[in-house]
This record gives sequence, structure tokens and C-alpha cells, in this order.
Amino acid sequence: MFQRSENIKYILSLMPGKRRLGTYRFLPVFFCIGGVMEWIMINVRIGRETFYDVYRRKQSERSYQQKIADGLIEVK
Repeated sequence: MFQRSENIKYILSLMPGKRRLGTYRFLPVFFCIGGVMEWIMINVRIGRETFYDVYRRKQSERSYQQKIADGLIEVK
């Protein structure tokens, strides 16, 4: 178990900027990971839909249900 911990510490120590930036030296890596995730959610289709297609549809459905609940729309 200690061997794994030491390996992880060694790998993390290879990242430059430890003295100047400390823990913040990993921030650009996470920023890039977030950008890649956002690009995937916008551009990669699973079936016929992207993440944002599903999000917009669900948001529209919630809005419609709220209008029904508020009595602004009559359902026949």
C-alpha cells in the first residue's frame, strides 16, 4: 500500500512549478480537462443527441409543466 502512495507522490512531483505555484501548478491541467469535457458535451453525439440537446429539451419540458401548474396553459 505504501508503494502506491510513494509512486503517486513521485509522479506528482514531476510536475514543474512546485516552489513557485505550489498546489496551483495543477490548475492548467484541470482547466484543459474541463475544456475537453465541454467540447465533448457540445460536439459528440450519442445516438442522435448531444448533451445540450437533452438539456434544452428537459428545460423546455420543465418550463411547460410549470406553466401548466400555474394555470397559464390549458391541457385538453
